[in-house]
Amino acid sequence: MKSVYLDNAATTAILPEVVDVMTKVLTETYGNPSSTHNYGRNAKAIVEQARKTIAKQLNVSSSEIIFTSGGTEADNLILQSAVKDLGVKTIITTKIEHHAVLNTVNYLSKNYAIEIVFLDLDENGQINYNQLSETLESKENVLVSLMHVNNEIGNILDIKKVADLCQANNALFHSDTVQSIGHYNLDLEAIKVDFIAVSAHKFHGPKGVGFAFIRKNSGLHPMIFGGEQERGQRAGTESIHNIAGLETAFKIAYQNLENDKEHITNLKVYCLEQLKSVIPSILFNGQCDDLEKSTYTIINFRLPELSKNATMIQFHLDLKGIACSRGSACQSGSTKNSHVLEAILDDEDLKKASLRISFSKFNTKEDIDYLLAVLKDLF
Repeated sequence: MKSVYLDNAATTAILPEVVDVMTKVLTETYGNPSSTHNYGRNAKAIVEQARKTIAKQLNVSSSEIIFTSGGTEADNLILQSAVKDLGVKTIITTKIEHHAVLNTVNYLSKNYAIEIVFLDLDENGQINYNQLSETLESKENVLVSLMHVNNEIGNILDIKKVADLCQANNALFHSDTVQSIGHYNLDLEAIKVDFIAVSAHKFHGPKGVGFAFIRKNSGLHPMIFGGEQERGQRAGTESIHNIAGLETAFKIAYQNLENDKEHITNLKVYCLEQLKSVIPSILFNGQCDDLEKSTYTIINFRLPELSKNATMIQFHLDLKGIACSRGSACQSGSTKNSHVLEAILDDEDLKKASLRISFSKFNTKEDIDYLLAVLKDLF
């Protein structure tokens, strides 16, 4: 049976080069980076070199990169610490953020009496920038938390515009960039975002490692207490092999960025054309069919003519060797609708089966042809 992986927004295949580097570090550089002897210094050098590599690409200081276990921890570190340490009283966000953000802000609302302002969304999932500006002008001690690229519908936030609005109103700005780092160039000297969260396994790196960008002199205190690792921002012995793997995947992603982007964009264009041809009634969620307003890696679509629910369609595709999803992988096993689609679709559209397919550089046109052939059999 043919095997086609189209769930790269959930996770990507780890690169062989990354595995090689991680294996070498695991076997040869096993010292504790906090130790002062040669073994420790060699391990510390790997961590600091990775920090410098990331900082140079993002145009920030290496001291502003804090390694974490992934995007979820980075989001929690930033949001919880901003409330506890920086006097944030209001968080402005949307109902289509990742649950790492939504569940954290709900916790902060209940336990710290933080006001949560959910921005209005249009039927495509786009925020109203005028409403954001007006809300910023009317509030004090504000943190804005808006993801750069939505992990379900692929919408792209104008991150520079939001950063400028926040700066003009003395508000802090946090962006979950898990779906964009490794796929887009971000110059954080030009884009005055205060905090970002990143996860390595979204760009062919290992799971269980990521980083937070925390702009210098922010005043954030650690969420995890212990030793003085990570500039005192994140206690615990660093996962050296994972950090080395992250750096390798990060370097390869940016070295090949333009070629990979062109390849994947061509796949998305081809897939959109074929979907419209094979399923004339198809509808697209968010703005994933607009190449200017959505990421090149994600398509999310509804199949109005099918009475089967999305779970059964996904199951049928899985039996044919095709991996895709109904929404975020963090909701795997849930019978609930996608919270992202619930926020932007009406009740009738929510009843229609929706699927998300997401691409990587390893996908081919033959993968798309096979997907379309299997979908066609369902009609």
